[in-house]
Amino acid sequence: MQDDRKTGEEAPRVGGVFAAGGEGSRWAGTEKLVSGLNGGLNITHEAADRHVAAGYGAQTAIRWLGKDGSRRELSYAELAAVSSKFANLLRQHGMRQGDSVFSLMGRVPELYACALGTLKAGMVYTPLFAAFGPEPVRTRLEIGEARVLVTTAALYRRKIAPFRDQLPSLKLVLVTGGEAPEGCVALEPALERAGDQFETVRTGAEDPALVHFTSGTTGKPKGVVHVHGAVVYHAYSGRIALGLEPGAVYWCTADPGWVTGTSYGIIAPLVNRVTMIVDEAEFDLERWYGIIGRERVEIWYSAPTAIRLMMRAGADAAAAFDFSSLTFLASVGEPLNPEAVEWSGKVFPQPFHDNWWQTETGGIMIANLPGMEVKPGSMGKPLPGIVAAILREDSGGLTECGAGETGELALRPDWPSVMRGYLHEEERFAKCFAGGWYLSGDLATRDADGYYWFVGRKDDLIKTSGHLIGPFEVESALIEHPGVAEAAVIGVPDATAGEIVKAYITLNPGYAPSDALEREVRGHARKRLGAAVAPRSVLFRNTLPKTRSGKIMRRLLKARELGLPEGDISTLESDET
Repeated sequence: MQDDRKTGEEAPRVGGVFAAGGEGSRWAGTEKLVSGLNGGLNITHEAADRHVAAGYGAQTAIRWLGKDGSRRELSYAELAAVSSKFANLLRQHGMRQGDSVFSLMGRVPELYACALGTLKAGMVYTPLFAAFGPEPVRTRLEIGEARVLVTTAALYRRKIAPFRDQLPSLKLVLVTGGEAPEGCVALEPALERAGDQFETVRTGAEDPALVHFTSGTTGKPKGVVHVHGAVVYHAYSGRIALGLEPGAVYWCTADPGWVTGTSYGIIAPLVNRVTMIVDEAEFDLERWYGIIGRERVEIWYSAPTAIRLMMRAGADAAAAFDFSSLTFLASVGEPLNPEAVEWSGKVFPQPFHDNWWQTETGGIMIANLPGMEVKPGSMGKPLPGIVAAILREDSGGLTECGAGETGELALRPDWPSVMRGYLHEEERFAKCFAGGWYLSGDLATRDADGYYWFVGRKDDLIKTSGHLIGPFEVESALIEHPGVAEAAVIGVPDATAGEIVKAYITLNPGYAPSDALEREVRGHARKRLGAAVAPRSVLFRNTLPKTRSGKIMRRLLKARELGLPEGDISTLESDET
């Protein structure tokens, strides 16, 4: 295979290296959660090989449930072996340390072989969501300078083949689940021929390992760079925030195409030696409820969108299922409304515990920890070792806000999984940091007990008649109405008030749009929030525009309301109809 790279060319450098785990650091001691690799640090060694070396190779690592009813179990020994085969396959095709490997497929066993084999070989892994359209896929492959893509024959034909000749960096396409199209290599036969012994590359803690793409409000998506040293924080936060212990049965419902599905759907659970449930199928209420009982799921990590769908179906839909195995439930993706927390505590052995983090943080920063008192609607408290603050900008720079005051949520950027850069966008990366803080772009408050409360994105904040209003507060009040399933709130210009609050809602079964119901919902919000904060108008929609990870895209609603550019909508899943 011809290699068109220059001899001796180095992997692209990434900005911002932050000390973590050194002597005197708050993270001193967390390195004991991983074993290291002859002075190096490699995610796959920590997630698979070290468990085999310690005598746990026979333990089930992945219990895979096919959407057709089939099932397959992979032990830690089998996972280590198949990752070695994949690493050998990459080497056989001329790939080298630092090369970029992308996956575009559903939740199938081959995805986990790809992720762990890539990292074992010292290459950089980027997962893509299989439901992306051709243009979002192409954009990400271009930005990430993909050299290898692992996908299915059907996805290749629909989403890659039309523009493959326009991707000069892409040298190898591995196709799973059938005969390979022309110009591709069938993955399963190639893996069978590859050896199952591979000496894991001794990567360093600061060597790039993962690139996750996240949407920007304008322009192209951002490629967020994470390093092998992030595994220390994955191990730590999985143990502290989710209660992941060796041997526990754990189900993260997030797709590995998103950062949650990689950080807490692959790395954190495997490093902590749990048994992972992986369901190939998409959300189905009865299927999900049945899986919990049949597979004796103990720790369940899901998303607010799914929880609201469960809530919409009602407690009666859950009554026939066995949830007695559950010991901890957590939620991530967007803030979990207080009503959903309270509802889940009545239906399940305990309520869902919300937590907060971002693609850029690489791991859970703030959480309602196991055993901690839950304040419905709060994201919880910073994990031990995480230094957080609510900041406002004034003439003297950044000033910390007092209890109950709204400001930007900021973190001291010294935890091991903090991003190391945006691909090819150093200036954009630098703007995320100021005064020794990582600035999240999220507005929040902290109460007198140290609990943090999400207010909204800085760009989502509404200023009306001198009042600053966070959309989450209004949306939570709207959802309290029995007819409202979901809500999204934006600010629209007004000559008198500056902005007024406008709401979009979807309805629960048994409710139909009408002028009377619109007045009733507005009246409910006004009673709960006061006339200054309540929405002036409420519009009914069949669906709300969301990302495929479940976040409602308020900025898209506002752009359409005002006729503004929509920005990056490559992650859009559902739209108003």
